[in-house]
Amino acid sequence: MDRFPIFLNLHGRRCLVVGGGKVAERKVDSLLKAGAHVTLVSPEITAEMCLTIDQQNVVWLAREFTDNDAEGHFLIIAATNSDRVNAHIAALADKRNIPVNVVDDQSLCSFIVPSIVDRSPVMVAVSTGGASPVLARQLRMRLETMISSSCGQLASITEEYRDIVKKRLPEEQRKSFWEQALKGPFAELVYAGHEEDARRLLEEMLDQYPSGHRIGEVYLVGAGPGDPDLLTFKALRLMQQADVMVYDRLVSKSILDMANQNAERIYVGKEKANHAVPQDKINDLLVDLAKQGKRVLRLKGGDPFIFGRGGEEIETLAENGIPFQVVPGITAASGCSSYAGIPLTHRDYAQSCTFATGHLKDGTIGLNWTQLAQPNQTVVFYMGLTGIEVISQKLQEYGRSGDTPAALVEQGTTRNQRVHIGTIATLPQLVRDSGVRAPTLTIVGEVVNLHEKLHWYEPQRHVIASEFSRNTPVEA
Repeated sequence: MDRFPIFLNLHGRRCLVVGGGKVAERKVDSLLKAGAHVTLVSPEITAEMCLTIDQQNVVWLAREFTDNDAEGHFLIIAATNSDRVNAHIAALADKRNIPVNVVDDQSLCSFIVPSIVDRSPVMVAVSTGGASPVLARQLRMRLETMISSSCGQLASITEEYRDIVKKRLPEEQRKSFWEQALKGPFAELVYAGHEEDARRLLEEMLDQYPSGHRIGEVYLVGAGPGDPDLLTFKALRLMQQADVMVYDRLVSKSILDMANQNAERIYVGKEKANHAVPQDKINDLLVDLAKQGKRVLRLKGGDPFIFGRGGEEIETLAENGIPFQVVPGITAASGCSSYAGIPLTHRDYAQSCTFATGHLKDGTIGLNWTQLAQPNQTVVFYMGLTGIEVISQKLQEYGRSGDTPAALVEQGTTRNQRVHIGTIATLPQLVRDSGVRAPTLTIVGEVVNLHEKLHWYEPQRHVIASEFSRNTPVEA
């Protein structure tokens, strides 16, 4: 290896920074976070550095660097705008065996500063040896998405119990115990901010280990409307650690591919009048898998609590004492409307928005049409294709003008997205002429008129059909 990776303890140690610009400002800030006593040498400094000096333990020598400034320092950072001065500082530090970093000149550095993910006391450092700082930052950003913000709390609680575990378990069992604890509900309780509950669970695990039966956990995760980039960090983390995945028809392959490749996969997709697995059986399946000690990923398109039956599933889990987490996803109404360039609310057109389902549990469309037909609002219908005739008829019957703009967003946020524009009155004909298929979202309201001006996402083409174009497809 070109560089030896090392983490230095700088608490209470004297460190020297030479330079007063923005780069030096960042270096001083990093050293202070590490607990160092910083001396800054520069004739001039930034306004932000002035504030730091007033508030922090920084000694500022407002002059040019002299050789004697290096005396008594644990490490030195040269961040001036003079190559000659930086090279002189590096040579002086090397002669005195003081670690030195020269900004933007790795050939003069005895150490380099990596890009870090800070979850103190957990620290992850990424370095390319100075070859590509931008690449190091990009790698660090990827790690940021994978490491929970509560990872530091998890490490701290683990440290609290290290000696306790040593006293209560023989050496050959400790590693296995910690592996089990850090993969299961204990860790998830910490990540969720329930630290006292996590401590109680860890005590129970210690009391029962290794003979005690370990109950699993269910992660009810919203996969969003289709674009994998819309997943939350938490969703991705749980997807990658699950033992078994129970997923719906609307979860795209690209999202499934981001889950743990070794996880068992169980398809329970549902279409109208065609359920691969009935809902009550899905509820029981989640319970059974968790009772086997498995971490169960219940992956749903959109958001689990918006027409996703997530409430029914966690009712069953709660009744059976199964630990669970719910991770919200971007619901189809929000995601598809955004990708179609149709704001759901707008001060000039719609002051409220209502989500409605295109068919109820009993197969009817017995909705509150009086409320849905109110003006100055946007109405979004989920699963409305098969009932589009009724939707069109009822909205007009209860007072909404047949000329009110309406949109069908087919496979929204994906590369196959198509947007079809019409009116409430033309919706049934638009469905027949366009050949649109599920999953499709129906948006009703004056905000649909903004699509032509605001549409920005064009994976293939947007089809616009209206009375003006006589339903003839026009490339947008």
